[in-house]
Amino acid sequence: MTETKKHPTWRYQSFVQSVLRTAAQLLLLKPWVWSVLTVRVHGRENLKKLKSNQAFIVIANHSSHFDAPLIAGALPRRLSRRLAVGAAADYFFKAWYKALPTRALFNTFPIDRGESTRYKGLTGQLLNEQVPVMIMPEGTRSRTGKIAPFKPGVAALSTKHQVPVVPIALIGAHAAWPPGARVWRAGRPRVDINFGEPLSPKPNESVEQFNKRMRDVVVKLYKKKRA
Repeated sequence: MTETKKHPTWRYQSFVQSVLRTAAQLLLLKPWVWSVLTVRVHGRENLKKLKSNQAFIVIANHSSHFDAPLIAGALPRRLSRRLAVGAAADYFFKAWYKALPTRALFNTFPIDRGESTRYKGLTGQLLNEQVPVMIMPEGTRSRTGKIAPFKPGVAALSTKHQVPVVPIALIGAHAAWPPGARVWRAGRPRVDINFGEPLSPKPNESVEQFNKRMRDVVVKLYKKKRA
């Protein structure tokens, strides 16, 4: 068996970068996003049992460029300050002018797509080092707004590394800035962020079963009636 390559992870755990990133999110990113959208956050009380020094995986339906900023801004600061956001290696990490700003704002790490294995093992390495991560299990933004089937990677990571999964539904983000649109919709469209209770694999639950359960929870949160 080939040993999984070790990747440098110091930048994802840097205290200095965490402070600078938090300042940028609080002073620049969140005020801007909250000014162009009407944001409503629900269910943050479901996250009380999560500890700031533990690893976990944040998941959500993926339909807009607003998704990561919304989640980073809505999470309690104690949970978001070290959060690393998974981003497609073939898009965000091929050029420095894409990689640099996303790393600075979201602590992004590369995720392989297609047949590439260049960054194989990096996500698991981060979880082993108690770095929480955000991964969109659909793999790409929905073109219709409907929630696509989940890829099994998150369920497999949670099962292997025994870390909880935080399910989130973003309602209205697709309409606010759909894929293909050059800019977001004017008029401060409403977006609801619904946090669910953290999920963990059950004894003897297969990866496929856990993957389906995770998607079912996100779909249920997505269909939850707006207050």
